[in-house]
Amino acid sequence: MTQTVSRFTMPTIALSLMTVVSAVAGLNMALPGLAVATGATSTQLTWIVDSYTVVFSGLLLIAGALGDKYGRQRALVFGLAIFAAASIFGFFQTDPSGLIAARMIMGIGAALIMPSTLSVITTSFPPESRGKAVGAWVGIAGGGAVLGLFGVAILLNFFDWNSFFIFNLVMASLALVGCLKVPNSRDESDNPLDWFGGLLSILTVGGFVFGIIEGPDRGWDAPETIAGLVVGAFALVAFIFTELRVKHPLLDPRMFKRRSFSAGSISITIQFFGQFGFIFVGMQYLQFVAGFSPLDAALHLLWMPLVVIPGSRIAGSLSKRIPQKYLGSVGLAIFGYALLHFAGLGIKFDYWYFTSGILLFGLGMSLASTPATVAITSALPAEKQGVASAVNDTSREVGSALGIAILGAALTDAYKSAMKTATVGLPAPFADKLQSSIAFTKIPKPDQLPPNVDWNKLVLDGLSAFHDGVEAALTIGGWVAIGGAILVLVLAPRKIAEVN
Repeated sequence: MTQTVSRFTMPTIALSLMTVVSAVAGLNMALPGLAVATGATSTQLTWIVDSYTVVFSGLLLIAGALGDKYGRQRALVFGLAIFAAASIFGFFQTDPSGLIAARMIMGIGAALIMPSTLSVITTSFPPESRGKAVGAWVGIAGGGAVLGLFGVAILLNFFDWNSFFIFNLVMASLALVGCLKVPNSRDESDNPLDWFGGLLSILTVGGFVFGIIEGPDRGWDAPETIAGLVVGAFALVAFIFTELRVKHPLLDPRMFKRRSFSAGSISITIQFFGQFGFIFVGMQYLQFVAGFSPLDAALHLLWMPLVVIPGSRIAGSLSKRIPQKYLGSVGLAIFGYALLHFAGLGIKFDYWYFTSGILLFGLGMSLASTPATVAITSALPAEKQGVASAVNDTSREVGSALGIAILGAALTDAYKSAMKTATVGLPAPFADKLQSSIAFTKIPKPDQLPPNVDWNKLVLDGLSAFHDGVEAALTIGGWVAIGGAILVLVLAPRKIAEVN
């Protein structure tokens, strides 16, 4: 049943969503200072970032179901309170273990927040304004990561690395105050919650995301990587068999027979595969190759949310007349072309070339995201909108993890391959260090460098090798998105989906 919507509802939803999506990208800006202050190893730094994603993605389905059963506004309030408390805890931590714990608790809060934001919209806004509201949600979800980068970059210009947690605390606290005016819809039935299905969903998504994150760092044949993927695979099989047999499943696998639901899930996964892969690769290109500071790099990405946020609202209106089959596939095709455009970036930075790519990237994402989100949420009834939102969010998180892992691995492999040739004849420990990271191009000439080695040439070779890696990674991302556009065109139905 549609609730009365306060004028504070949409700003509160937007701020709550921004709090969640900026918590990954924003932390990346603080990592250099964090590493120096805490003495964290590279593995610990990885898990300070990724522990949030593993917990967040793993809990999404069960958290969405809890919101459906006990109240979506209540889930939002509890999630924001947990997130704010974890931010305070994280601010005072001085060792990596404490920071990892803080990020895991933030992940619990985020899992309650994100599906609640979308399900509040789909159950509270009247049909005539629901499409635009979903479009606004999509815009914030797509552009929030860059806005988070920008906000944290500004803080780091004046304060220490832990100001990142103050950024999170302020946003969560403001959203928590706004929640007082958000309607509290819930499933009015007395159907029991599928706790066992929820446990299996945690193991499925958490296992896969853990394995995907560990693969590039430890190797795809490492025990930790294999264990995560095997646990995810076995849990997925058990989840499907369990959900097909229980009377009130957490998520009925038969839903994926609906072409709009499957096409929407695939499209969202591919979009965030490309977006977070691009942010991961692009931020490094802007800082290491183009030579920008973190704040300047974030400024160059700022065109993305400035296009995605209003563009998604427009796409919300277009979705009423143009089905996902056409609007979504065109959006993905433009999105893919933008990634191929970025693959053509030169070692010498060209502002207009980069900016035109950002504009195309944002336009493609705007046109693809809203119809895909509408297709997912319209496939489930009103009482299951928390679960529908969680499926949408899980697709985003899995896509993000895959994008960072696969495009990051392609970048690293191409860079290492090119640098092996450039470092032939150098002492093994020194060559290994140059092959492991492009960061050596930002340090002075080492004293231990053999006298017959041209340091300036090594730096140029490193930049060239990294540029080759950027080209390889973004080319993969572009063709995956174009393949997704073809798949949506074939799979999605001609009928326009309508949100319940």
